[in-house]
Amino acid sequence: MARSRRARVVLALLATPTLLFTTTACLSSKPEATGPTCDTSTPTDLYKNPVTLTWWHNYNVPAADPVNKPGGLEYWQKVADDFHALHPTVTIQITAVESNELQRTKIPAALKSNDPPDLFQAWGGGEIADQASAGYVKDITAQTKDEVANIGASSSIWAVNGCQYGLPFRMGIEGIFYNKALFAQAGISAPPKTMDELNADVTKLKGINVVPITVAAGDGWPAAHWWYQFAIHDCPATVLAAAAKDKNFDDACFVKAGDDLKAFVGTQPFQPDFLGSKFGSGANPSGALIVQKKAAMELMGDWDEGTINGLSADGKGIGADLGWFPVPALGSGGDPTVQLGGGDGFACSKNAPPECVEFLKYIVSPDVQTGYAKLGVGIPVSKGAGPAITDPVIQSIAQATNNATSVQLWLDTQYGSAIGDAMNAAIVKIFDGSGSSQDVVTAIKTAAAR
Repeated sequence: MARSRRARVVLALLATPTLLFTTTACLSSKPEATGPTCDTSTPTDLYKNPVTLTWWHNYNVPAADPVNKPGGLEYWQKVADDFHALHPTVTIQITAVESNELQRTKIPAALKSNDPPDLFQAWGGGEIADQASAGYVKDITAQTKDEVANIGASSSIWAVNGCQYGLPFRMGIEGIFYNKALFAQAGISAPPKTMDELNADVTKLKGINVVPITVAAGDGWPAAHWWYQFAIHDCPATVLAAAAKDKNFDDACFVKAGDDLKAFVGTQPFQPDFLGSKFGSGANPSGALIVQKKAAMELMGDWDEGTINGLSADGKGIGADLGWFPVPALGSGGDPTVQLGGGDGFACSKNAPPECVEFLKYIVSPDVQTGYAKLGVGIPVSKGAGPAITDPVIQSIAQATNNATSVQLWLDTQYGSAIGDAMNAAIVKIFDGSGSSQDVVTAIKTAAAR
């Protein structure tokens, strides 16, 4: 399938003195004037007939103590039950699937079938643009105007040509989770702020026989995010914008990102079996090394604390020893202050009942978002929900997100799944030593040309 439309997204997250976290975002270019007319119709027969909604999301790990400390899996079930209590004609059936399998395998296959889920996890950017172009997702523009206004411009990541096809429920920047006690044991007094400091800290952590950084290369994307970090700091913003708009990856900075990553991998900062490690699941989850205090750091989005806690027997992870810091500028030539980030959202399939959109609106309502904030598993997008965050690590991420001068959307999300899958696979080959920096760029160009 030709992918002629890409979301051109650069988040600009602005601090607000009265709120802990307010997300706003702007497109690097205005939505195209051409394209389909947005759906302006509104349903008139809501809740009159019984309907069953199927809902696919990626909170698939049960909480260790679901009664006293529920996680995302338990909370989404509560949200579904509460909506059913409010609207007894609507029954919601949940399927929870590990994120990588859900995004790369199950959702694409289901959307091409005759029986897609009514509501499903959607990551916005180029992926939602591809889904809209293929006619897989419902245009929800008319029904969600109030929600879009409340969330702010970050909702535009789930819009195509000015039409709304989904809504986010969380948004934040990526960073490095770390064990404060292991840092202290290694003589590291403060988190690194430069590439040189990060390299020095890797050496210090090896000195106390600790894996400096754990990574789930077996899932592809967690390893690929290291290349993303080098790319956004090696490439000027204008080059990144051109790559998203025109699929132009000719700038030498993309090859340099691979060279920088290869050099970093060569310092052996990762666990020996990183190629077989999965994120949050399987026999060898990367976060388990954090729980076992065998690894000091993990590069990941704001959801990682919930994953780490869920991998521990008591659901508390490593407790107060867990810290977080923004990723240092890993390259040169780009903006040293830019951060990588994005969010999670949901979309309704094209032929889903209109109640699907009403349930999506309920998910992003202030009350539900406030409850989500209290979980400590992510940063909500609804205005007024941010102050409910009490977890100190999530507070740190929220504040750093506010303080970021600009945030680049996850590259595989921005470029769309076809480019993203090929890019991630090529990056992993740098990790295993079988691929080159040029191979990554070639894989991107080949996928973009299809």
